Amino acid sequence: MPLTVAVQMDPIAGIAIAGDSTFALMLVAQARGHRLFHYQAEALNYAAGRVWARAEPVTVRPVQGDHFTLGDPIDLDLGADADVVLMRQDPPFDLGYITATHLLERIANRTVVVNDPAQVRNAPEKVFVLDYPQFMPPTLVTRSLDAARAFLAEHGEIVVKPLHGNGGKAIFKVGRDGANLSALIEVFNNTWREPHMVQAFLPDVAKGDKRIVLVDGEVAGAINRLPGEGEIRSNLAVGGSAEKTVLTATEREICAVLGPELKARGLLFVGIDVIGGRWLTEINVTSPTGIVAIERFDGSDITGMIWDAIEAKVSARR
Repeated sequence: MPLTVAVQMDPIAGIAIAGDSTFALMLVAQARGHRLFHYQAEALNYAAGRVWARAEPVTVRPVQGDHFTLGDPIDLDLGADADVVLMRQDPPFDLGYITATHLLERIANRTVVVNDPAQVRNAPEKVFVLDYPQFMPPTLVTRSLDAARAFLAEHGEIVVKPLHGNGGKAIFKVGRDGANLSALIEVFNNTWREPHMVQAFLPDVAKGDKRIVLVDGEVAGAINRLPGEGEIRSNLAVGGSAEKTVLTATEREICAVLGPELKARGLLFVGIDVIGGRWLTEINVTSPTGIVAIERFDGSDITGMIWDAIEAKVSARR
């Protein structure tokens, strides 16, 4: 069943293909006979009930630096001429991102959009997770320095991070003495209009931050990401390393609770982050990563599972 697949992503020339989940999805789609188009979110257009993108047909190959060939651009009607849209551009989760979800929502009844654009908009990573306080570390969402100081006094050591950040960027640990907390909150308040996330520091992060991937609500695989020397951040994008892992009983409980809700929301490809085998810190729905590393360590075929689920959804609509 050859499909026309439009991939909304960052510029393909700049990706590092060795660990890029979007590129892995494109390779497998192409191997299955699907026709691929590439475009950026800024290329979306709307008029008279139609949503289209100025998109380029693309072929891909696993050779860094020579990993793609683009054809001549066309105006691709995403509601009429595409079977699937992969919404895979990286955050920031800003008004540009939100506007793209509003436009794609208008064709989601005709074209399978992964992940569901309305639910992506309603479930930003560090906000959606607030629905599951029973699994979260102590957490404060605030712009208030006084509130942050009180939280620090209660918990001893804390981490401050942007509410809509990604990839381990701008995550700061503040020690018991509170040095630089006021300056940090000042910088955050001047940089972002929204509140910020403050959490109790989890010493277990030194043992790793587990990325668990769920496909259509089911556990597909996991890796443990270890922080680099002198770091508290374990994201692979900022120098963390990966190792093979298995799920704890609590992690399986977290997945069992989240899975049905993710499936019901149309969040087909999700990556959750768990520290210390029990603390849920993020539910990544915008552009989850990690599948290449997981497949490398445990021999699973998460990419294939994702395409199986997508193809089943397309078939169910025909």
